[in-house]
Amino acid sequence: MPRKVDHRERRELLADALMRLAATQGLEGVSLRHVAAEAGVSTGMVQHYFRTKDEMMTFAFGMVEDRIRARCEAADTPAAPRELVRALLLQILPLDDTRRLEGHVGLAFLAYAAVKPAMRAGVSEGAGRMRGFIAQQLRQAGADGVDPDRAATGLMALVDGLGMQLLSRQFAEEEAVAGLDAHLDLIFDAHHGTR
Repeated sequence: MPRKVDHRERRELLADALMRLAATQGLEGVSLRHVAAEAGVSTGMVQHYFRTKDEMMTFAFGMVEDRIRARCEAADTPAAPRELVRALLLQILPLDDTRRLEGHVGLAFLAYAAVKPAMRAGVSEGAGRMRGFIAQQLRQAGADGVDPDRAATGLMALVDGLGMQLLSRQFAEEEAVAGLDAHLDLIFDAHHGTR
């Protein structure tokens, strides 16, 4: 009896190939044919699962989000708002090989979306969900003089900037984490009962 094909697994195999290419070459010149060669499959197989490169990229970007979420859920993180926010943001920072690959993919995807309006919706939705989660944690911490939405936007921008600096080896991982912690202290110390 033929083995049943796991379609999600195949799509993830192709998305992983796309992510490796994005990390090393960017996305602009990557084609379905390149992804097929990287994955060791036929171009026809790639086209069976993804009609276009944009469709494959949207899936890959969503897969990165899912993996970040799964790592956060698997971590034994205290339920305090500050620690939840810190755990999420640390999963985004490129502090190990997996997160460095995801960081390169994120940068490549953002650069591609900047010139492809159709791709912007996926980026905006993901950012909106993250910003909403962070703002919710800030509200739960008891806002006192800090606008949770603006603080969440600032934290996301900080992590994006730290991520770019880490990917370009401008400073060490420990410095990035210390900078994030200092900023979290500033925000959460303005809230009641946060630490």
